[in-house]
Amino acid sequence: MHRYRSHTCGDLRGGDAGKEARLSGWVHRKRDHGQLLFIDLRDHFGITQCVVDVSSPLFAELEALRNESSVCVTGRVVERMDDTKNPALPTGDVELQIESFELLAAAQPLPLQVNSDEDAGEDIRLRYRFLDLRREKMQHKIMLRSRVISSIRRRMIEQGFNEFQTPILTASSPEGARDFLVPSRLHPGKFYALPQAPQMFKQLLMVAGFDRYFQIAPCFRDEDSRADRSPGEFYQLDFEMSYVTQEDVFAAIEPVLAGVFEEFTEGCEVTAPPFPRIPFDEAMLKYGSDKPDLRNPLEIVEVTEAFRGGGFGIFARLIEEGAVVRAIPAPGAAAQPRSFFDKLNAWARETGQAGLGYIAFGADGEAKGPIAKNLEAERVAEIKSLAGLGDGDAVFFACGKPKDAASFAGTVRTKLGEELDLLEKNAFRFCWIVDFPMYELDEDSGQIEFSHNPFSMPQGGLEALENQDPLTIKAMQYDIVCNGVELSSGAIRNHLPEVMVKAFEIAGYGREEVEQRFAGLFHALAFGAPPHGGSAPGIDRIVMLIAEEPNIREVIAFPMNQRAEDLMMEAPAEVGPERLRELHLRLALPPEKAKTPTE
Repeated sequence: MHRYRSHTCGDLRGGDAGKEARLSGWVHRKRDHGQLLFIDLRDHFGITQCVVDVSSPLFAELEALRNESSVCVTGRVVERMDDTKNPALPTGDVELQIESFELLAAAQPLPLQVNSDEDAGEDIRLRYRFLDLRREKMQHKIMLRSRVISSIRRRMIEQGFNEFQTPILTASSPEGARDFLVPSRLHPGKFYALPQAPQMFKQLLMVAGFDRYFQIAPCFRDEDSRADRSPGEFYQLDFEMSYVTQEDVFAAIEPVLAGVFEEFTEGCEVTAPPFPRIPFDEAMLKYGSDKPDLRNPLEIVEVTEAFRGGGFGIFARLIEEGAVVRAIPAPGAAAQPRSFFDKLNAWARETGQAGLGYIAFGADGEAKGPIAKNLEAERVAEIKSLAGLGDGDAVFFACGKPKDAASFAGTVRTKLGEELDLLEKNAFRFCWIVDFPMYELDEDSGQIEFSHNPFSMPQGGLEALENQDPLTIKAMQYDIVCNGVELSSGAIRNHLPEVMVKAFEIAGYGREEVEQRFAGLFHALAFGAPPHGGSAPGIDRIVMLIAEEPNIREVIAFPMNQRAEDLMMEAPAEVGPERLRELHLRLALPPEKAKTPTE
């Protein structure tokens, strides 16, 4: 018999009764019934109930075991009595009568309970992540992640993609976040950057002629934590294709994503390819976001003209100053009590808005609310028609500068979808957001800057860059969104050096700077680069959605906390002066962090 186990703790069944078996695992739970001691033994594969009689010389030693001690037990498999069988366990028809026992490693008193879902607090969970990961829910989520990645890899290979690895130590690139820098010992004063994405390398692979590339790529960005973003590092399905149009990219990745969600979300509806394509401008108007949740049926409507010069003076005055008004329908909401509208108004103020105006149309068609009292009846009727409302419905309004009004209207749309329970259940709704602006204006500096990926091909190419107002140029850029979560950005890349120079020139970069900062890619494009494009759906976010987990840290084995700290490994950590000298570095700490000379 094997030194540690003949079976796993998930193997034994009724047919094994009478056999001798050896199991190794952790003491999950003990139950002392006086004459009998029951021990639930757990490993990665399951739980088996083990039992020892008080007459056994092992009884006292087993009774003294702490939960989570690692043990090896050997004994005979017996079938349980019918009234003691446990249908909740695959091994619940049998138990192991312990005949010999070995303590492999004793456990200290536990900082968190492994055999329950009791909330120990994030700091404790992350500090003792190795214990937290023993919990059944965490085992399930991390194994789900592994299976999802395996499925994605298989599906990409079936699509004709080849897996390559790209460098981790590389040069800085403008991806929209701060780089993590690595000082060079051999080149004093110079630094490597950890890649925010394998962007330039995957383009270089296309220039090198590999045609279809992918990898499950680690990416590093020095940015703040959010519920759907892990600080420091994350993984993405990075892929690129040569001689393709935007539609070719969509056709390649849609069956991969739809297939993975169908495989791992039993009983859920998944958008079938081809996914809807929604232009950016339309998305901002209809949904107030470039990450629309299509489970929400509400669509925002432009109603500025219905208020222009009208009797509702606040909106009329703001419109003359350049504001717009967006209407967010609320079907059936007129039947809600006044407290419903008051609560939403208070919520809007908590978000920094002046309030949330509304019109409610009663069952008799009468328009009610502060706005309806001041706005002409024909204007109210026009709004009702534009928003597609009927008797019994209500409508809410967002008024402000176009960008601000769109954002607030989108927030209201989400809030109403939740409050009115309108979101489609058990569904994953995908869409592409397309036709992003190539550039945007920084309101503080007045500088034109890239609004998305700087390596994208502008629609209209060089001619558009030379002859159009930059703020009107659209890019061959696209995002894929699922249930309001952006999974990926992507683009058809700029493969022409002269277009690259002009595109960066508009954003304030001179030719010399472009050649210097992106030397590898820039020079490669001069040697017959193929038209190419790709995308990079986020692995962490995909698993987060499939697991129905709102916090991304719950689907990562060893995440950092919100302060970008690894509490278990105590990183980041200070480095000794001898190491700093070796790297030719001297610290310039902020005053509150600076040490005294004696330190």
